[in-house]
Amino acid sequence: MTMSTTITIAPVTRIEGHAKITIQLDEHGDVADARFHVNEFRGFEKFTEGRLLWEMPGITSRICGICPASHLVTSAKAGDDILAVEIPETAEKLRRLLTLAQWLQSHALSFFHLSSPDLLLGFDADPAQRNVFGLIAHDKEFARRGIRLRKFGQEIIEMLGGRRIHTPWTVPGGVREPLDPARRDAMLAWIPEARETVGIALATLQKMHGKYAKDIPEYGNFRSLLVGLVSKDGGLEYYDGFLRIMDGNGNTIADKLDPKKYFEYFGEAAESWSYLKFPYYKPFGYPDGMYRVGPLARVNICDFIETPLAEAERKVFKALSGKAGVVNNSFYYHYARLIEMLFAVEKIEQLLKDPAILGSTIRSDASINRAEGIGCSEAPRGVLFHHYHVNKDGVIQKANLVIATAQNNIAMNRTVRQLASHFLDGRNGKITEGMLNRVEAGIRCYDPCLSCSTHALGQMPLHVRVLDADNHVVDEMMR
Repeated sequence: MTMSTTITIAPVTRIEGHAKITIQLDEHGDVADARFHVNEFRGFEKFTEGRLLWEMPGITSRICGICPASHLVTSAKAGDDILAVEIPETAEKLRRLLTLAQWLQSHALSFFHLSSPDLLLGFDADPAQRNVFGLIAHDKEFARRGIRLRKFGQEIIEMLGGRRIHTPWTVPGGVREPLDPARRDAMLAWIPEARETVGIALATLQKMHGKYAKDIPEYGNFRSLLVGLVSKDGGLEYYDGFLRIMDGNGNTIADKLDPKKYFEYFGEAAESWSYLKFPYYKPFGYPDGMYRVGPLARVNICDFIETPLAEAERKVFKALSGKAGVVNNSFYYHYARLIEMLFAVEKIEQLLKDPAILGSTIRSDASINRAEGIGCSEAPRGVLFHHYHVNKDGVIQKANLVIATAQNNIAMNRTVRQLASHFLDGRNGKITEGMLNRVEAGIRCYDPCLSCSTHALGQMPLHVRVLDADNHVVDEMMR
């Protein structure tokens, strides 16, 4: 009789939400399969039905405490579409400011709090120390700077909307309150420190590239499609623009796509072993239409970044690709994330110095003019879609939210399997915690936000299987 072994990592640590990884070894101790399971279910799409359009930004911002502003902005943009209005210039600039503050605080959390313990303390460090408290003990100043950088982003959100999380500040048609000059000046005072901290983080990460040169090639290093927004002239975009799709060889296979037609380009598959959907690019089918979104995709697909320091760093990043023209390794999500943090600091300063940011016309008033509306923006983890159907009174009849983490789902599973195949060898009988942590760290590259992502479109199939030691199905139930 042959014997197989199942290794379970539950829960996956230092990510937002709850998930587990299962690794199936065959009788020879080789990896037969590996999966990233998401077991939590929220159902926001369903219980927003019957609520008023005007409530949706406030409701959907409560999906998650990590990136509420992204849902707030994207929901308001869907509302703009239903009202059929163009919002005032000041309102758009304030929404852009809020979006960049969200990027900054979320990226700082990801890099300094969730990923740095691995990078600075080592993947094989004692798990009791390999956390933010261990990081503080190792380098108090580095940890302090990370905390303050995140605080800068959070304080911008609070100064704009009155609260750091779940602020009901953006609304269909614009925003609720203008920016006070004194608060603008307080934000500007943070810029030098924030810029310096990102520079320190970039220098630190560059050292890690050499330190982990033998590990890095296995961290989700494969070709996939890359999807994100770009500006009308091809620059890095975060609030508006067009969708661009690039392949793993650097070829642009689709460009200037209207985000409001996202459903024509992307489908959503479901698997029995996860509540997380598996979005894919329709022309390539499932699962061949795998694509990645977020910092790695955005920095790869754009032609330039409009701010000088981030653009200089983008060129260094692109040089990592060699002749391929695309950085396909998911480990470099960390590098792209820091480049976006640098861009965010530079662009926040530009916006705050723009006289229009202090304007008083901040909202376009209108009634329900369309039965359907779609909002799209770039959340920290990737492109985000909100799609609403309403009746004549503005009551939600149906909602669909396509979340960045879900769009990375196929790639995350591919990454787990690649890392497990390389680092786990059941034949020697020594599967160490450090090896398992490397598999987890592959997921952390994507910085998944699972509370945002665990929604069902329609009915989620239930498929339970009981397997014996030889992986034979002894019982099965479906409904």
